[in-house]
Amino acid sequence: MNAPMNSLDAHKATMNDVLNRQKAAHLRDGPPSVEKRIDWLNRSIDLLIGHQAEIAKAVNADFGSRSPEATALTDVAGSIGPLKFAREHVAKWMRPQKRKTTPAILGLFGAKATVQYQPKGVVGVISPWNFPVNLTFAPLAGIFAAGNRAMIKPSEYTPATSDLLKTMFAKAFDEEEVAVFVGGPEVGQAFSGLAFDHLVFTGATSVARHVMRAAAENLVPVTLELGGKSPVILSRGADIATAAARIMNGKTLNAGQICLAPDYVLAPQEDLETFVAEAKASVGRYFPTLKDNPDYTALVAQRHYDRVKGYVEDARAKGARVVEINPGGEDLSQQEHRKIAPTLIIDPTDDMKVMQEEIFGPVLPVKSYRTIDEAVDYVNAHDRPLALYWFGTDEAEKDRVLARTTSGGVTVNDVIFHVAQEELPFGGVGPAGMGAYHGHDGFLEFSHKKAVFQQLKKDIAPMLGLRPPYGEAIRKYLAGQIKR
Repeated sequence: MNAPMNSLDAHKATMNDVLNRQKAAHLRDGPPSVEKRIDWLNRSIDLLIGHQAEIAKAVNADFGSRSPEATALTDVAGSIGPLKFAREHVAKWMRPQKRKTTPAILGLFGAKATVQYQPKGVVGVISPWNFPVNLTFAPLAGIFAAGNRAMIKPSEYTPATSDLLKTMFAKAFDEEEVAVFVGGPEVGQAFSGLAFDHLVFTGATSVARHVMRAAAENLVPVTLELGGKSPVILSRGADIATAAARIMNGKTLNAGQICLAPDYVLAPQEDLETFVAEAKASVGRYFPTLKDNPDYTALVAQRHYDRVKGYVEDARAKGARVVEINPGGEDLSQQEHRKIAPTLIIDPTDDMKVMQEEIFGPVLPVKSYRTIDEAVDYVNAHDRPLALYWFGTDEAEKDRVLARTTSGGVTVNDVIFHVAQEELPFGGVGPAGMGAYHGHDGFLEFSHKKAVFQQLKKDIAPMLGLRPPYGEAIRKYLAGQIKR
């Protein structure tokens, strides 16, 4: 008698069945035409347009408080843009790319070298809770453009949105094209162990280690979009008022629950207090009140609220100056939802948790520096971040900072904006991730780049003496090759 199947095995069996059916459909139908890929992209765009009200409602329910405008900007419009960009360019991306032959004389006689871009097959997508719609649909732009099918595991922290995504995709796609699996960590664990042709994970570095380990069992290539502590370097001579306004806008968007959110600021000693004053002023303009203001987002779950509040209390207990920016002077301990006021931690020390872990909340440490080399050395003494932000006017200093630091990407004189550039790859480095997508880079990430060499019809190898028995001809040929 067979032993009863446990929950993890049951989830894996169900998902494996869908995976096998998607792989079989991929083999049965062959590489999809450009028309089919555009159809997939259009269906995705139509889902977002047709469900924008339901999306806003579901995301607000999951967060407790998140404005429909913020969701429309980041999750709906922010997803449609990449899908449209892929739709516009996919026909060009699909064309085989001509390469030069080696040696070049082969090309003169008619040999050909090309790279063909083939769909990998089935791509798994594990999407996070902070932008649950965008970080599901944005990878699909590259996945569909490359001709792949997809299986999606959305986050259990946003259950209303995850259930909506499952319903949405079921309306527009056959399960052999796109399938969505909702559930908790057990489902995620089973999902990450499937034999996909590629796997995309967006989330925490700690979880990524488990995902990559599971993917390694089947040698599944992975794209990992993680996070880390993205620094802001304020240069001497920077416009502090403009910089503070842009930094605090980035820090308070989604209440700082963004992988690219500025995680700490390095400011010249003499500009520290000016930055604090301008940060307070800019938050006051954006959010005259916080408690019942629908524009100010809540923390997604109690555990994240407790974690972020814990960073503040730990810093306070260890002697940091804490500046809570609460323009309306409201009592945020009495609230229906989990809102935390934008909070500055002034000159924190490295023994504070707020300087050791990615914050993912509306808390911003501000450290002072004396020389730009001191600031660069501080960045380089820590893990390579997903992003680095530099504000200033000194072009030589900007070039020096960018050359001497390594990060996934950079925005100069603002924060976060490089992620919105479809012509730029988006990805991390080291603990901040691996691989990159968006635009053409997304098409390449989810394509197999097949090398194809077409030999001459006439067999010239005997003429060159390249086959046994070897003699003087090959020795002359080799003499011409083995030299500087």
